Amino acid sequence: MNQKNHWKKCWSWRNKKSFVLGRLAERKESIMEKKADVVIVGTGVAGLFSALNLPDDKEIIMITKSDAESSDSFLAQGGICVLRDENDYDSYFEDTMKAGHYENRKESVDIMIRSSREIIEDLVGYGVEFEQRDGEFAYTREGAHSRPRILFHADITGKEITSKLLERVREKHNITIYEYTTMTDIIEENGSCAGITVKTKDGENAEIYAEYTILASGGIGGLYQHSTNFPHLTGDALEIAKKHQIRLEHLDYVQIHPTTLYSEKPGRRFLISESVRGEGAVLYNKNMERFVNELLPRDVVTKAIREQMEKDGTDFVWLSMAPIEKDTILNHFPNIYQHCLEEGYDVTKECIPVVPAQHYFMGGIWVDKNSHTSMPQLFAVGETSCNGVHGANRLASNSLLESLVFAKRAANLIKEEGCLEKEQAV
Repeated sequence: MNQKNHWKKCWSWRNKKSFVLGRLAERKESIMEKKADVVIVGTGVAGLFSALNLPDDKEIIMITKSDAESSDSFLAQGGICVLRDENDYDSYFEDTMKAGHYENRKESVDIMIRSSREIIEDLVGYGVEFEQRDGEFAYTREGAHSRPRILFHADITGKEITSKLLERVREKHNITIYEYTTMTDIIEENGSCAGITVKTKDGENAEIYAEYTILASGGIGGLYQHSTNFPHLTGDALEIAKKHQIRLEHLDYVQIHPTTLYSEKPGRRFLISESVRGEGAVLYNKNMERFVNELLPRDVVTKAIREQMEKDGTDFVWLSMAPIEKDTILNHFPNIYQHCLEEGYDVTKECIPVVPAQHYFMGGIWVDKNSHTSMPQLFAVGETSCNGVHGANRLASNSLLESLVFAKRAANLIKEEGCLEKEQAV
């Protein structure tokens, strides 16, 4: 029996179970009695965008280990890249490849760039607001970009995008979100994914059966002492994938962000966006001398900072925003300005201490161009996945775009497979 017919047989059997009751929005029973067409693990931009691009007649369950707002997508400061015009394609492609040390999957890079304007149109349609000047999009530049091509919303672009997507998801009657619910395993039947097992905040163990499963559970920052990530992001999906012999790729590709606010306090490090250096901020050693081109790729700047710290015998270097006009700081970087002020630094008047910290994971669960893993019925999107866009080092502000592009492709493939099954049934 082929896998598709086996799945239909299993699905028909499950439909007879007593816990299959009406639409999810009308149900009041515990998660232990759940079934869905699609289950999505994670409430970052990748998970939310996947859900929004699925048909309204699909019953969707989303789970997250913490509250729905505690995803790294909310923390993204800089912005989201977009192809400005056809004349920008070659330089955008080269910038991405060069930053990734030419280990990027070229097909994936092309797909991301070509899809970027469509994604921006989608986001605007969902209510996302980007900075404009004279009625046109305003673009900023970040490290390793050859020209300004980044859309932004002050210095909280991730929060603007993710919060608007979450609002749209919560308006959907076919989508239910379960917070403080942890995936403990996937359900494997005849070599295919048939859903997930979870543990609730009350300690209940449960099974959620689903025709399709999308892993969007974020990165691995919680495994590091110093990271910009939320501590609950510990790479759970990777361990589960390994257990089921699902293909993984480039697990050693971990990006260190060069500039986070230095602090002796424990916990997540506060990111000082790449956009700050893109707008003119400079790095100084202990003698207030510049020692690196601040617009080089992140890994190069990080290496230079580490070498300078070792040479100076210090735990940080200095970042000066003095070259940036005060109005630009207050309007473009209000969150950074306020946070630094709370830590005792006025960035309009003085330098701030910065240090590299773990930031992003370029490896993960291998996926094809449609975000499908090596296991049937199982998809992975966002930082959990490795579609090859970033190569060995992510170009600044490509993460939000990459997550959205390939999340939509996963949803589209699920829609196409659903249509095919309907045609075959007829």
